[in-house]
Amino acid sequence: MTGQLQLDVVVPGTVNPAAGERAKTAGMTSAAQATAPTWADACDAAIRLMARRGLPFQAADLITEGLIDEPDHPSQWGPRFGAAARAGVIRLHSYRPSKRATVHRSICKTWIGSGEAP
Repeated sequence: MTGQLQLDVVVPGTVNPAAGERAKTAGMTSAAQATAPTWADACDAAIRLMARRGLPFQAADLITEGLIDEPDHPSQWGPRFGAAARAGVIRLHSYRPSKRATVHRSICKTWIGSGEAP
């Protein structure tokens, strides 16, 4: 027994990658709009600095290095890392347990500079 509800059949509409992507985009947009521009700028600069080092890193490393403070809400990390990835500053390196105790070592993305960091 897993303690989770187990269904013997796939319920139509429960697995919908397009709907999942739309929800992700909406959530990222909402988080970005709620982010203070000064924090976003500081986060972008910290990501660029870490990218130039050429070593794998995750959001927790920006705090550990003293480059930035915590955002007002954890969801505000995603839009900054997404923007840096789309700009070619970073690329996905791997998935690792988070270094942050507050998220109980949940899986998070680890990034590395793409060699294009300004």
